[in-house]
Amino acid sequence: MQNAKGHGEKVLISVLFGTFTVSLNNSALNLAVAELMMTFNASASQVSWVVTLFMITMGMTMPLTGYLAGKFGRKRIYMFGLMGFLAGSGLGALAQSLSGIILARGIQGIAAGLMMPLSLSLIFSAYPAHQRGRASGIWGAAVMIAPAIGPTVGGLLLELSHWRMLFLMNMPFALLGLLCAYRYLEAEPPVKPRRFDTVGFLLITLGLGTVLLSLSRVETLTDLLHIQIIAPLMMGVLALLSFIYVERRHPTPLLDLSLFTHQGFRISVVLACLQSVILFGCILLVPLWMQNAMGFSPLTTGVVFLATALAAAACSPVAGQLIDRYPPQWCMSIGLVITVASLVGLGTLTAATPVWVIGAWMGMRGIGLGCAYLPATTVGMKDLPESSVAQASAMNNMSRRLSASVGIVALSVYYDMAVNTALSQGATYIEASASSLHYAFFALAGIAALCLPLAWQLGRVIQTPPSVRTI
Repeated sequence: MQNAKGHGEKVLISVLFGTFTVSLNNSALNLAVAELMMTFNASASQVSWVVTLFMITMGMTMPLTGYLAGKFGRKRIYMFGLMGFLAGSGLGALAQSLSGIILARGIQGIAAGLMMPLSLSLIFSAYPAHQRGRASGIWGAAVMIAPAIGPTVGGLLLELSHWRMLFLMNMPFALLGLLCAYRYLEAEPPVKPRRFDTVGFLLITLGLGTVLLSLSRVETLTDLLHIQIIAPLMMGVLALLSFIYVERRHPTPLLDLSLFTHQGFRISVVLACLQSVILFGCILLVPLWMQNAMGFSPLTTGVVFLATALAAAACSPVAGQLIDRYPPQWCMSIGLVITVASLVGLGTLTAATPVWVIGAWMGMRGIGLGCAYLPATTVGMKDLPESSVAQASAMNNMSRRLSASVGIVALSVYYDMAVNTALSQGATYIEASASSLHYAFFALAGIAALCLPLAWQLGRVIQTPPSVRTI
């Protein structure tokens, strides 16, 4: 729908506060693992729940977003999520035990699961179709930059103050977000309530929870042989398959899987999943090379990742404008070509490679990310009915998280096996790590190359009138 001049910008700012708060907090808290271990005399596996529970509860809550937004309105659910995140931050800051912190993170994850899928839906509703690329590009810049500066902010707060400040720092942003959301987000008229899909909710909650939990505990190939991992993993996969079966036959499904009959949305989800594997694959592989093999400090590694985030944040708004004005396949394809080149460059790293060269390749990777990653999602949802965007965003997010988890496990297992094989043949650790990472980066470059025809097809589909598209 059309909005009064300037209203769209106010909605965008309101959503940006919430998005920025969630992304900043999650990346900043990763640095507190070592301090929490010392403070509460806990093991690494115990403290890892501070990160793991957030991701699991967020993934498990996302499927509810569409139903709740339809019943109570997007504004109410978004604000409820933001209030929940604020409450979780307060509980975390006041926690007297590790269990209290983990509980607070679980609440934050539930809140984030309500907020994040609604972000694009609220932005789309505030802008006409020909301006949504630019708006989502600005939103994407915040999504990129917050995780990049999070470790820096977290490191400074830990150096100058206390781990509790990592929770307290969220509160000003969350309060501003609440104030802006109350003032600028439009309340929606009530809709006819539909019957809640209890069976579907139980199946997808069980499926996502057990799969994400099981994958988060896999570090080596032998882990997949342990009954305590493989049993819940198989149970989760079976629950997800059962969920698909039930939803396709339910009169009021929790998630409308018929959205996948929209060719553009279907292709965009596949693109998002493949690019998520690349994104999180780099997050896994680059620190392995820089810190484990070459002995660089976490700060140096963080600066290299900052190059990626800054480049992506700078390119994302520009890419958003380009996909509004021109056939979107050109922007996405250019981004993917740059991605392939940067991954091939990272695959050629040696012990003699200067840090600035690694930073240059990572910056180039950021350009590709900004031009191809979020634009694919935006383009894929452009033609969907506005009432379906929240569900589509939730399904896109869940698909990306599952594919990224599988990709990380596959890369971790490959790296562990390849390094051990090379070491057994007499190679040094640096040589073993380098040879293993070469092939891993080349494999990611191959995935990016496979995305090229999909991006081109997505652009062509979006430009084709709906009446003549094929399913």
